[in-house]
Amino acid sequence: MKKLRHLFILLTGAFMINSCSDFLEVSPQGTISDEELNSPENIDGLIISAYAMLGNDHYSVPNMLWPWGDLRGGDAYKGGDGPADIAIYHAMEVFSTIQPDMSAYAPSALGDLNNKKWERLYTSISRTNNALARLNEMEDGEYARKTERTAEMRFLRAHYYFDLKILYKQIPWIDENASAADIEVISNTEFTSDQLWGKIAADLAFAADNLPASQSEVGRPNKFTAKAYLAKVLLYQAYEQNETHEVVNINQPLLEQVVTLVDEVIASGKFGLEGDFADPFLWENENGPESVWAIQRSHDDGTNTGNIDYSAMLNSPMSLEFGCCWFHIPSQNLVNAYKTDVNGLPLFDTYNDADLDLGTNTVDPRLDHTVAQPGKPWKYETSIIYTEADWARQPGIYGPYSSLKENVSPNCDCFERLPPFMSSSKNTILMRYADVLLWKAEALIELGRQNEALPIINDIRNRAKSSTTLLVDNLGNDLSDYSIEPYTSTGWTQEYARQALRWERRLELSMEGHRFFDLVRWGVASETLGEYFQMEKNKREYLSTAGFVKGKHEYLPIPQQQINLSNGRYQQNNGYN
Repeated sequence: MKKLRHLFILLTGAFMINSCSDFLEVSPQGTISDEELNSPENIDGLIISAYAMLGNDHYSVPNMLWPWGDLRGGDAYKGGDGPADIAIYHAMEVFSTIQPDMSAYAPSALGDLNNKKWERLYTSISRTNNALARLNEMEDGEYARKTERTAEMRFLRAHYYFDLKILYKQIPWIDENASAADIEVISNTEFTSDQLWGKIAADLAFAADNLPASQSEVGRPNKFTAKAYLAKVLLYQAYEQNETHEVVNINQPLLEQVVTLVDEVIASGKFGLEGDFADPFLWENENGPESVWAIQRSHDDGTNTGNIDYSAMLNSPMSLEFGCCWFHIPSQNLVNAYKTDVNGLPLFDTYNDADLDLGTNTVDPRLDHTVAQPGKPWKYETSIIYTEADWARQPGIYGPYSSLKENVSPNCDCFERLPPFMSSSKNTILMRYADVLLWKAEALIELGRQNEALPIINDIRNRAKSSTTLLVDNLGNDLSDYSIEPYTSTGWTQEYARQALRWERRLELSMEGHRFFDLVRWGVASETLGEYFQMEKNKREYLSTAGFVKGKHEYLPIPQQQINLSNGRYQQNNGYN
């Protein structure tokens, strides 16, 4: 797939040139006609062009959702050189300055992050629609894999629309049948929120019905990847919201479908939990059993820089081994959440009463897999010690930590240096099997079947308990005092199970871009972030202006530029008028 990337760029460019030449009576030399494009080889090129948008991202508008999911969810601070360093990320973190037109928050090279994310996602959708329109014109006999490739494109389109939906809520739906004239009159309120979820789900249901059980080329989704993604969409759809984003009902039949779909994914045997929590985040283990779907990265592939991870390009620390730029910094609140009690269970009510003290507190081992801390090895390299003085850029503003999951060792063969930035060819996991299992557990709890959710949550906790082999210093001593135990059935009520599930999602999936969207789905963003800011303002002065407005900040504003381009047909989200 990677070898075909340059072919796609040429084909897409040729198609765009040709589409602008309709006024000519003869085809100009050097262009490709519609008839010539409608061939299996060229349609394959358009398909890979749609896939390419997954990896062709940039640190100013990453496809890994850390700026939207972690900065806004209380798991991470922006980091960097201070609030003015990519100020638009600062705006995302503090909420109070988010507005429909955010072009003033970044230099022209970075632009309006809010608008750029919208544009890139719709560009991605345009590529899937282009491929789908061409596929629809082909006879089955002309293109042997027509149905399968159609399923892949509908899966990709659903993914791009899913990101749009959780970011903006009310979005225009554009498919391969929409003409240019249609697009000019489409509104973002043509369909209700529930209907939009239904359209995304329909694409994934088609993909699940028509994709093969296995793919010979990594990066292409299979039937069970689609079933997993469909389960995710139905889980989100089940939490029905009103116009001010309050959860007014939890749809039980949809939750039942979530359970059924995840059971089918489990029964497939295609995926599984890795033996050690470290494994999914190590380059040498990429595309392992826990990777349900991932962006396939590369370097040394014949291009100038390879398809490296631009999403995490800002997130390396400031040490000599790296050099820039120390974004995506774990919050003190997140670090404190890993503390455990005498029974090895979370401190739900008191975790944030005092900051973590490794001399007295026991912790969940996932802390040391997720957060780089002073005095401890970097990414399991006992000869490379993380220090606040040499690795943290502005600890006085953002604290002493760094993010580990997306980063790599400088000794990794995947490491790529593009001065002043650093990155790697390590894949970006978009869907992890542990996440899928927790969707089932969540659905079961909301269905009142919390006893069935208990072993699922405990499987994940037991994996964490056994994940200490790499968490040692050069003498083989544990890096922290680890204590984590599974839950017992005693007192396992629906309310307690819900609290445990939500805590488990945070500990297991932190710094992977999910937290804020979980809070919005559950309808608890306002209260959770209100408590977060109340405490964090006393520790991080730059958060003094932060504030979350209920009924507004659950979603981003529709970019003002898009409203202008629609001639006012797009309606602004609640609270931003």
